[in-house]
Amino acid sequence: QVHLVESGGDSVQAGGSLRLSCTASGSAIDDYSMGWFRQAPGQARERITCIHWSGTRSFYAASVKDRFTISRDNAKKTLYLQMDYLKPEDTAMYYCAAEKVGNRNCPTDSGHWGQGTQVTVSS
Repeated sequence: QVHLVESGGDSVQAGGSLRLSCTASGSAIDDYSMGWFRQAPGQARERITCIHWSGTRSFYAASVKDRFTISRDNAKKTLYLQMDYLKPEDTAMYYCAAEKVGNRNCPTDSGHWGQGTQVTVSS
């Protein structure tokens, strides 16, 4: 089993940067694909970026491409999300997820999920 805890959420001004972390406890994450998702009030959850368990492939949603960067440190059992050039529309609760999904990049609803960390971007 994997237990995930997100951290790093904060309130920032537009154009600023934040780095989110997702630390796992329990088993190692080496063979888990992992991802970041977000959900704003009244909106559906959005898959924004994922990284294959090997670290060699990643996915980015168009809404965050070229602004956000996903990375992982398996030795530290931690997933990161570097967010630059933040916009007010990035305001949401951010969740990380992990799942053994073979050759797929992204975990699914059936994976392990954290409780989320709030990011608020003001204009």
